[in-house]
Amino acid sequence: MITEHVSFHLPKIYPITDTTLSSLSHAEQVKRLIAGGATFIQLREKSNSVRAFSTDAAEAISIARSAGANVIINDRVDVALALGADGVHLGQADMPVAVARRLLGDDAIIGFSTHNIEQVKAALDLPINYLAFGPIFATQSKRNPDPVAGLDALGIIKSLNSPLPVVAIGGIDKSNVVGVWSAGADSAAIISAIVAEPAQIARNVRDFLTLTSVQ
Repeated sequence: MITEHVSFHLPKIYPITDTTLSSLSHAEQVKRLIAGGATFIQLREKSNSVRAFSTDAAEAISIARSAGANVIINDRVDVALALGADGVHLGQADMPVAVARRLLGDDAIIGFSTHNIEQVKAALDLPINYLAFGPIFATQSKRNPDPVAGLDALGIIKSLNSPLPVVAIGGIDKSNVVGVWSAGADSAAIISAIVAEPAQIARNVRDFLTLTSVQ
């Protein structure tokens, strides 16, 4: 069940930060992502302390807000709530979506990860704003990734006729992103292909945005 209280634009390119891959702070990554044209960004932190992440994320949110961009926090509902982020992205093992919705309120953007069609069907009754699905291709960004789902699964998801936007994730790069959109994804979440080359982050975003006109 998609909440009716949140109006937001989910762009076709959805960058996700990673301090390990990029060797840059989240704030610096956000600055470069926005310079390239990104408007919807997820902060993903898997190694630093909550204290360090909160300080970094606060600066990242400030930078994004001044540019009119949305920032979503991966996993950490507490950090999203404390810092006033635009929302949170939750996985299968994270805080229950209904609890996160009660804490964050109706105006928060909540995304939810799924990895197979059964999980997708179960998620359709949750108070979320978008559905993430993957990995579409093999990925190096996640330890112990779920089995590769492939492009055909995106078509199956779209055939369910849910009003939820579908975000594809996992191994997406410049060579395959157009196929991801063509298969049914509304947006492509991208980590390595954008932030793994820190000096090229802004350029990588621009390259992906250029590809949105190809489809």
